[in-house]
Amino acid sequence: MAGDAPAGDPAGPSKTRDKVDLLSIIGLVLGIGAIIFGQALEGGHLHTLLNGPALVIVFGGTFGAIMLQAPAATFMRALKILPWVFKPPAVAAQETIEKIVSWSHVARKEGLLGLEGVSEDEADIFARKALQLMVDGNEPDTIRATMEVEMYTTEDRDMAAAKLYEGMGGYSPTIGIIGAVVGLIHVMGNLADPSALGSGIAAAFVATIYGVGLANLVFLPMGSKLKSYIQKQSQYRQMIIEGIIAIAEGENPMNIELRLRSYVS
Repeated sequence: MAGDAPAGDPAGPSKTRDKVDLLSIIGLVLGIGAIIFGQALEGGHLHTLLNGPALVIVFGGTFGAIMLQAPAATFMRALKILPWVFKPPAVAAQETIEKIVSWSHVARKEGLLGLEGVSEDEADIFARKALQLMVDGNEPDTIRATMEVEMYTTEDRDMAAAKLYEGMGGYSPTIGIIGAVVGLIHVMGNLADPSALGSGIAAAFVATIYGVGLANLVFLPMGSKLKSYIQKQSQYRQMIIEGIIAIAEGENPMNIELRLRSYVS
């Protein structure tokens, strides 16, 4: 976990390299591809699904609504965690378990003060703070309470950001209907040209496709995936808390390892 990583973010040299989530990429391509392929099977053409004004209405309206709904900090956090959909933050649970067990051996041999140097060198900000609390002689209950406040605060912040994508999934279908109505208003204003009515009505309903498609193929799935990663990070932090508390209570290193491995799926 990098030394300059923001508090609460699992990042740094001790973690494994972030891996691209191929399932997200395949799912996105498959979902959009199925619509395009189905359109082709019906004898339609790709250009009939392309409509610039409809795209502007749906995207602009959806983002405008979500910006009105969300505080600035939550909106910026939502943008920051967006890459997690395709490149989730790696959580080096196995490596961290090994480190915690090694810390427990040091504590049994040299006492808790023997971990002072370890706490200063630890790159994981969350683990470093827990180690420092322990080395400073705080009671296990105090360590747990302090670290759980940080864990839950971080989780709440990130969950609020992930829920913005679910909110966008709620707004975009309605904005799509607005786009369709706007298109129909334009069509009805040109009734003098009956030959253009069919294509005009078809183009108007493209906005509905954009709204419903973005909601169900992009925004709602993204929100759910981000929430699953946030929960995984909280589970990882809970594992760190349990490990540090066990060391503070002088538990046997083997028992600590057995307990922490239950967090590894």
